[in-house]
Amino acid sequence: MAVDPRTPVLVGVGQFTERIDDPSYRGMSSVDLATAAVQAALTDTGVDAGTVAKAIEVFVGLRQFEICTPFEKPPLGCSDNYLRSVARRVGADPARAVLEPIGGNGPQKLVTEFAAAIAAGDIEVALILGSENGSTLRFWSAPVQEGRDKPDHGERVGGQLEDRGYGFEQYMSEYTATHGLTGAPVQYGLLDNARRGRLGLSVADYRVQMAELFAPFSKVAAKNPFSSSPVERSVDELITVTDDNRMICDPYPRLMVARDQVNQGAAALLMSVAAAQRLGVSEDNWVYLRGHADQTEQDLLDRVDVSISVSARQSVAEALRVAGIGIDDVATFDLYSCFPFPVFTVCDEFGLAADDPRGLTLTGGLPYFGGPGNSYSLHGIAETVSQMRDHPGTFGLVGANGGVMSKYSVGVYSTEPADWAADRSEALQADIAALPKVAVTRNAEGRGRIETYSVRYDWPVTTGVIIGRLDADDSRFMALTDDEDLVKLMTTGDPLGAAIAVTSDGKKNTATLA
Repeated sequence: MAVDPRTPVLVGVGQFTERIDDPSYRGMSSVDLATAAVQAALTDTGVDAGTVAKAIEVFVGLRQFEICTPFEKPPLGCSDNYLRSVARRVGADPARAVLEPIGGNGPQKLVTEFAAAIAAGDIEVALILGSENGSTLRFWSAPVQEGRDKPDHGERVGGQLEDRGYGFEQYMSEYTATHGLTGAPVQYGLLDNARRGRLGLSVADYRVQMAELFAPFSKVAAKNPFSSSPVERSVDELITVTDDNRMICDPYPRLMVARDQVNQGAAALLMSVAAAQRLGVSEDNWVYLRGHADQTEQDLLDRVDVSISVSARQSVAEALRVAGIGIDDVATFDLYSCFPFPVFTVCDEFGLAADDPRGLTLTGGLPYFGGPGNSYSLHGIAETVSQMRDHPGTFGLVGANGGVMSKYSVGVYSTEPADWAADRSEALQADIAALPKVAVTRNAEGRGRIETYSVRYDWPVTTGVIIGRLDADDSRFMALTDDEDLVKLMTTGDPLGAAIAVTSDGKKNTATLA
């Protein structure tokens, strides 16, 4: 089929992983990890890498954890222009460099954004790249390294940079941070426990369900050469709490939590069909973005039901519609899997089983393949592109999630050619904006009940984190507790729906068992 020459195609993908147990481990920087991935993507095009590098007009990067906030400096230093540091290493000089805000939806969002720019004729060649050096940072922060000269990853390269900002303010507020929502495990613990309540499952039965979902992920990771932890895990291994599989935040033992202390990089190269032909990239390399959508959820405390995701449902459905297929026509999935909830919520909406023979991941998932910050789904895209080339004419779906199920971006990929088609994301977003909101009482006083909860085992004192409803008006509130009786119920029983008493000091709400 002849397509419009402006139609965007992915023509090169690359991945790189440095494991700490590798004999060659050297604790690479974010720039070096991304460079390795970009070099792999350039080579993957099958034509001269230097020629392709010089043709890239835009370098677009995912923000690393070490530069995710303005509050702390990167402990080993960093480049003042991550994108141009990588470009310089691969012989590129893009007219534009763009650094995306935080959010795991970023890789798919950016592929869709710059594919649309290519289709509009604004540009012809763009590179999406990301990396994370969490393993390096952990290695050099270990007490055993005290007194040793640490590497300096600082670089000053200057040049144009479109920095789109940090973006963390989209995912938390002073109120939620005051009440313990300062990390992803506790945030998603609230969502998974809310889902457990909706399904009417016991604590033990839900843990088994989470393990039955994730055990097959680990099996995929065990065979993936880019995996950070290529170890197959059984259901029993995942549910059994041990010193090595300690509780992080309820309901998650360590082996069900995204593995973020990794050294990984990924890259994807987009071109117009005209550019791919001009540069000599074989059509065997071309993979089309056949469907796409991006949606933003309501703020966490505004949602009527925190056990579902409207943004995930709408974006998956819209991406399938644009691609002209149904969920049964999808051959491969890579669903964002920082914790069970993001996978469950898509499965619930579209009737996917944990043991679907197609599988729900191509990488092995964030707890086992690795969770390289905001760039994980770029690895999912790279794996999907490779699968589509190996199985021409099939369709692969990537679901990318950011924040507290705050943003969801979906891509449907195939070698089956078609002209670029726009999605209706903006119109669908109006549906979310029109949803009702729950009233929130910031300074809560009186009796109430637990709507959902998590427990922070990572604090010096085991602390319960609660989203509750006041009996007086059914408004929602947040509270913390270290009350012995309530914490015991939250750690050894089932506190969903439990009666509590809450008081406020004007800033923080505190709960006790009523």
